[in-house]
Amino acid sequence: MQGLALLVQQGLKRNPHGGDLFVFRGRAGSLIKIIWHDGIGMSLYAKRLEKGRFVWPSASEGTVSLTPSQLACLLEGI
Repeated sequence: MQGLALLVQQGLKRNPHGGDLFVFRGRAGSLIKIIWHDGIGMSLYAKRLEKGRFVWPSASEGTVSLTPSQLACLLEGI
């Protein structure tokens, strides 16, 4: 979790404690991790698919902003 928070801070130049969700995909595409700070502590959510890969949006500038419904579709594999 600390490594992902450091990646957000140094790589993306964003505040990992600001309340935003930060979603990362593993190299194989079957694992995603989401970190979120709720003002009290950091939370980590991970999901691994047994079959298939997560459909990942293309990021022309290195980051992509998603709406809550887009994130739900991503998590459901739509």
